[in-house]
Amino acid sequence: MFVELHMIQNFAPANLNRDDTNNPKDCEFGGVRRARVSSQCIKRAIRTCPVFAETTGVDIGTRTKRLVDLLRKRLIEVDPSKGEAEVTAVLTAFVPRYASKLEKDGEKTAVLLYLGRAEVDSLVQALLENWQDLADEKAQADTLSRLVKTLVKAHKGQTSAPDIALFGRMLAEKPELSLEAASQVAHAISTHRVTMEMDFFTAVDDKNPEDTAGAGMMGFTGFDSACFYRYARIDWNQLVDNLNGDADLARRTVEGFLRAAVAAVPSGKQNSFAAQNPPSFLLAVVRRDGMGWSLANAFERPVSSRGNDGLIVPSVAALDAYWGRLCQVYGTDTLVCTAALALEPDLVLESLEGARVDSLEGWVGAVTGALPVEEGTI
Repeated sequence: MFVELHMIQNFAPANLNRDDTNNPKDCEFGGVRRARVSSQCIKRAIRTCPVFAETTGVDIGTRTKRLVDLLRKRLIEVDPSKGEAEVTAVLTAFVPRYASKLEKDGEKTAVLLYLGRAEVDSLVQALLENWQDLADEKAQADTLSRLVKTLVKAHKGQTSAPDIALFGRMLAEKPELSLEAASQVAHAISTHRVTMEMDFFTAVDDKNPEDTAGAGMMGFTGFDSACFYRYARIDWNQLVDNLNGDADLARRTVEGFLRAAVAAVPSGKQNSFAAQNPPSFLLAVVRRDGMGWSLANAFERPVSSRGNDGLIVPSVAALDAYWGRLCQVYGTDTLVCTAALALEPDLVLESLEGARVDSLEGWVGAVTGALPVEEGTI
């Protein structure tokens, strides 16, 4: 079973996601330049959005290179009698065996690790239970070998952190701890052609003498304004597997993802632009199986404003028409639920008119209500 999310979201002038030149990311699609927000940016905005953890009831995972320091603080907090030097010596032996080699400073791992709170708790507990042997130079090697093997087996192929279950993790040095993502998140692209603009800005030195003209600072920043199409897909069965068969948590994770995807806005240069614009159109689909339907090709021919319609109306119209063509050609046998929510009540829908709901709660409820009640698969 799969859940697919399609969104039309129009942003005022902004620089939500910057490239290496500090300008808004873009790409070419359909032969023209499009504004773009990367999937990495979108996923971070979703997982850190407060409503995600509030809905799942579980803390999000921690992505860090500082596992040594994280574990050291926890261990000393539990047992203040342990000296920092002793704890550090044990951890600099343990962390490379369990997860990743350390950098030259002996503190940071070579790669970012993605760990759930329950996983960190289990590491702390296991280290404490075996501390006497771990602190013994003669017994340490054999103890580490046994302990790491036990921990890797316990954490293999599962997590208790909903965001890790959704977005997965890859650990080349310890592939047993890698986790297949239960979701796919596309880069958001504008439904239309975009040309980047430049803002020339100045700042005044408040302490300038009265007879001093000119600015204390000046510069340029790039920005654009775009109506984006966003797409994501969740593999329900993979999500349940990643959460060790906990279908109830998986359901809350889907709900949290839906709510956070709507509420989360990338934070890039928001203090300068305040582009806090909620989505104008939401489409959610639950299907038993079959290929995913990204609707990006609805905009392969870029939309353009018609009269006073702006870009939202023609974007939704193009999506609606393309959905209708897909249903006509490929059929709807695999569809369990289709729910469409329009912010503007006068948006005209043809193919999706029968799927309309009138509130965010109704939209979320339609999706979660279509998921299996007890079993992870159907």
